[in-house]
Amino acid sequence: MTEPEILYMVVPCYNEEAVLLETSSRLKEKYISLIERNMISKESRIVFVNDGSKDSTWEIIYELHESEPEFFSGVNLAHNAGHQNAVLAGLMTVKDICDMAITMDADLQDDIDTIDAMVEKYYDGNQVVYGVRNARDTDTFFKRFTAESFYKFMKVMGADVVYNHADFRLMSKRVLAELANFKEVNLFLRGMVPLIGFKSCSVYYERHERFAGESKYPLKKMLAFAVNGITSFSTKPLKLITTLGSIMSFISIVAFIWAFVVKIIGHSEKGWSSTLCSIWLIGGLQLLCLGIIGEYVGKIYAEVKQRPRYIIDKFINK
Repeated sequence: MTEPEILYMVVPCYNEEAVLLETSSRLKEKYISLIERNMISKESRIVFVNDGSKDSTWEIIYELHESEPEFFSGVNLAHNAGHQNAVLAGLMTVKDICDMAITMDADLQDDIDTIDAMVEKYYDGNQVVYGVRNARDTDTFFKRFTAESFYKFMKVMGADVVYNHADFRLMSKRVLAELANFKEVNLFLRGMVPLIGFKSCSVYYERHERFAGESKYPLKKMLAFAVNGITSFSTKPLKLITTLGSIMSFISIVAFIWAFVVKIIGHSEKGWSSTLCSIWLIGGLQLLCLGIIGEYVGKIYAEVKQRPRYIIDKFINK
């Protein structure tokens, strides 16, 4: 390695006033250490992206920049655009002024010390470095079960995702330039980044408890995120509908033949149970299939409008 390269940290923030000062302090210490060891350039910055917070998050970001512009920068979005859009907004803002960028959440659950290994892997020639959890011991049984089921189900559905990887990753300038070519509105970065290709690797770390504040991903948002990931990167649910329809058609033909034979030999009995069950089963399957198709139609509707994924109100960087 000759000259150290410029690293920009992109940290999306939504109502993170309780943790932001601690996060900035720890990241600053890490940057000082990396600069002293000649691993990153002095031009490197930590960029906090305010995703329409309702508390004093932006005021804290602004004060951090004013007091120490050599470390901290900020992006203020005009409205709440969502976590994935906030991450993308930060990356697209810094892609032309950095050599590499790392994304991580502001809650300090991702291990900051893993940044060293990420940068080393980058200098080894990797264009993407994924931060992967080595265990889920800190999660509840329900959280662990649902999360692991999600990754396995995504694999079954054909989406190329890194198991136990969220949005803690390093990407090179070249990867960021290619990421800018992805124009879809329905963002699922965990699936988009592996599609870009280039040489990549993973580093493993232990995820910590949230330092302060509340999780911004309750069960409802997690389910919506999972549905978005599946429908954005796989058409298998649509193919399953075709398969299911074929199976049900075959069963219907067999049932018709059976009913006809029973009627002929005189063993049929009057009753509504089988009829009602059949109606409810077919009706339920039809509604389920229409719902899945509706998800895809909704995705198409959002894409063809081509509305901006985020709007930047202000970018402070000196």
